[in-house]
Amino acid sequence: MSVHTEKSTEEVTASRLQATGLSVGYGERSVIEDLDLQIESAKITTIIGPNGCGKSTLLRSMARLLKPTAGQVVLDGTDIATQRTKDVARTLGLLPQSPEAPDGLTVSDLVSRGRHPHQAWYRQWSRDDAAAVDEALVLTNTDHLADRGIDALSGGQRQRVWMAMVLAQQTDLVMLDEPTTYLDLAHAVEVLELVTRLRSERSKTVVMVLHDLNLAVRYSDQVVVMRDGKILASGAPGTIVTEDMLREAFDLNARVIEDPVFGCPLIIPIGRPARD
Repeated sequence: MSVHTEKSTEEVTASRLQATGLSVGYGERSVIEDLDLQIESAKITTIIGPNGCGKSTLLRSMARLLKPTAGQVVLDGTDIATQRTKDVARTLGLLPQSPEAPDGLTVSDLVSRGRHPHQAWYRQWSRDDAAAVDEALVLTNTDHLADRGIDALSGGQRQRVWMAMVLAQQTDLVMLDEPTTYLDLAHAVEVLELVTRLRSERSKTVVMVLHDLNLAVRYSDQVVVMRDGKILASGAPGTIVTEDMLREAFDLNARVIEDPVFGCPLIIPIGRPARD
């Protein structure tokens, strides 16, 4: 299957975050090899692919948590590796997989940590910080949990609180590694509706990793399909989500039809292809 890309001059200009010739590994094991990716501004880009294909590694590398073995990540026209940590944190917020909080923190304590990049030794807590935390709690429907301990929350509540901490950071770029983990379908849709509002009402650029393919298709402007550390395809969901792509990327036989409600592709899994 040929790689489908949509790289017009306008898209390159609109991109604030991009990977060029990116290679990343752990020790001697290579995970990503010579990968190029443009993230469009004020759009939702979702990375999909089978387990172990490098989705989270790519996200962490673009957030400067992993050092490339080759290539670079460019943020706002400058190699992200050369930028100050606090400057990056004021521009880019990341919700990693399975984050952990110190014992004894309350919800408001944890969400308040999202304001650290905006503080300095001469200016600590401010009204702006308090307003950002309050807004993040309301946006994620966790304001009623503000005084509760993190340890007392359900998995779904805890995930939404971590989301609130990232939103309190008030960055233009938001990166979410499996933000619907531990959430039932109703709460997963609630989180993704919030992501859509961040894009449409606040022009935020969002990059996500999702496992649920139908949710990825419904809530994304751009889908990036990975396998074995490489990009098989990227572009609008209606263009690249095909039965052939699902077979090549996921070893999955499926029917792709039009969603009767949203008009986007709807994936109906059938099973694994027969093997020789």
